[in-house]
Amino acid sequence: MRKPYALLLSVFLVLPAFLALVATPSYAADNGSWSVYPVSSRIAARPYFYLSADPGQTLRDKVTVANKTGDPLTFRLYAADAYNTARDGGFAVRTLAEKQRGVGAWARPARSRITVPAHGEVTVPFTLRVPERAEPGDHPGALVALDERIEKGSGSLSVGVRRAVAARVYLRVGGPTVPALAVEKVRLTHHQPLVPGTGSTVATVSYTLHNTGNVTLNPKVRLRAEGLFGRTLLSRELTGIPSELLPGQRVRLTASWHGSPQLDRCDVTLTASAPGTKESASVSFLALPWLVAVLAVAAATAVVVTLRVRRARVRPSVPVRPSPRVRTTPFRPRSSRSARP
Repeated sequence: MRKPYALLLSVFLVLPAFLALVATPSYAADNGSWSVYPVSSRIAARPYFYLSADPGQTLRDKVTVANKTGDPLTFRLYAADAYNTARDGGFAVRTLAEKQRGVGAWARPARSRITVPAHGEVTVPFTLRVPERAEPGDHPGALVALDERIEKGSGSLSVGVRRAVAARVYLRVGGPTVPALAVEKVRLTHHQPLVPGTGSTVATVSYTLHNTGNVTLNPKVRLRAEGLFGRTLLSRELTGIPSELLPGQRVRLTASWHGSPQLDRCDVTLTASAPGTKESASVSFLALPWLVAVLAVAAATAVVVTLRVRRARVRPSVPVRPSPRVRTTPFRPRSSRSARP
């Protein structure tokens, strides 16, 4: 019986490794078996492809794929668009089957399939043609070397993995650059003990960080919490923010506030900033233990019922006024003609 295999793409973008048999630059994207990196210029080595062009311009460059294993390896070489992963905002690239709109559609390697000998390397030229109507700003992408082999798993239901390594491409198209950030969909959940003072509390803030501009940003986010009368309860810079938020990308993030108040009204503000842009969004919550809330509602209900009962007891009775008598017209029988003399 043939085992079903799923095709997965594992992209290792920055994983430095060294092997004495292959003199691979330390800045190359590497997974231990092969690496992909730009051809070095006479002046200095390049960690990535940093390219700039105007709409309608054509660029030419070269990429090198180095094999660190003792066997020849065959790769599919293609260009891909980059994006931020939804989980942690990491730098990732589109697969070969996905639709490409930027660098992935504009760049074309001279060879789409290459075989690299054992402990050897192959350099491939590529052409990048920027369309006439290309939008100005940053267009991140990568040149990907995808292993044609499928690594099989074990068991009755296995998962096949195709690994890939990509060299990043940072392309900036000439024109106006607009840095812009937005903090969207701020939500807050608050967990606290039933009885105040018997346990710890934690407030979790979730939000979406959205790059609404056309340049790559290195954002910073600060969380500030204020209690009643404007008291500052917390002010700190959050960690786990993506170091590169690509244009148009959204990332869902969370932040925890341990030791949040158990009895207070709080306003939580998130402020995201990057060079040239700053944006804030707020959310409020009432820290009130359930036991206290139930007792407060019960006490308020008891007070209302008591007041109504007392008012009913002291309310005087109002006499009912009799209705006026209606005067009737006396009835006179009408005589008939036969009764007349």
